[in-house]
Amino acid sequence: MARIKVALNGGRHPGAHPALPCTPAELAVAAREAVAAGAEAVHLHPRDTGGRESLHAADVGAAVAAVRDACPATPVGVTTGLWITDGDAAARQRAVAGWAQLPPARRPDFASANVAEPGFTDLVATLRDLGVAVEAGVWSVQDATALSTASTVNGIDGVPRVLIEIMSPQTDPMAVLARLDELGVPGERLLHGEDELCWPMVALAGRLGLPTRIGLEDTLTAPDGAPVTGNAELVRHALSVWAAAG
Repeated sequence: MARIKVALNGGRHPGAHPALPCTPAELAVAAREAVAAGAEAVHLHPRDTGGRESLHAADVGAAVAAVRDACPATPVGVTTGLWITDGDAAARQRAVAGWAQLPPARRPDFASANVAEPGFTDLVATLRDLGVAVEAGVWSVQDATALSTASTVNGIDGVPRVLIEIMSPQTDPMAVLARLDELGVPGERLLHGEDELCWPMVALAGRLGLPTRIGLEDTLTAPDGAPVTGNAELVRHALSVWAAAG
C-alpha cells in the first residue's frame, strides 16, 4: 500500500505556483523530486502545448512517458475529469478510447474516474479494456451509494481503489467510509482533501492507517500556512503529518 501519492499539478493554471509542472519535462523533474522525497505513486493532469488540460492520446502519452522515464519503478496515473472536455461525456469517452493507439509503455498505470460525472460506467469499461486500473472518485455519501449501484446494476466489478475526496467542510469523511463499508464496496481506500481540508485529511488518513494524497493540485501551503517550494516539500510534510497522526 502506497502511503503517499503525489498529485503534481491538477487543474491549476500555469503560473499559479512557481514550481507548478505543466510540460512533460517539468512533470518528469517534479515527479523525480517527489518520489525521492517519499511519494510512492504519481498522479498528474496532462497538458497540451498551450498549457491546457488534455485527454488526447498524444498529450497523455508524452506526459506519462516522461514521468515513467524519470521514475521507472513508480506507478503513474492521470485524471479523466469531465471538465477537461467542457462537460461533454461523449467527447471524453472518445478521447480516452483514443489511448488505444498508445503503446503500453505510454499508457498510464491507473486513472481516476469520478462517480458523480455522467458516463462513469462507460469510462470504467473503456479504461479496463485499455489495461488501465481504475480509481473511483467518491465525493459524498451519495457517491458511495452510486458506486455500489454501478457495481450491482451496471455490472461493474470492484475497482482496485476508491478515492474519498473531501472538498467541502459539510462532507463527513467517516460517514463516506462507513457507507462504503456498509455496502461492501471493495477496493483500497485513499483519503485526501483539498485547500483548507488538505492537511486535516492527511492527518485523519494517518490516524486511520489509510493512504493519502498531497501535491500542488491540492494545496500550495504547508501545514502551518507557509508557502512551499514545490511538490517534494509537500510530500515531506505529508509523511510527517501522516506518521505523527498514526
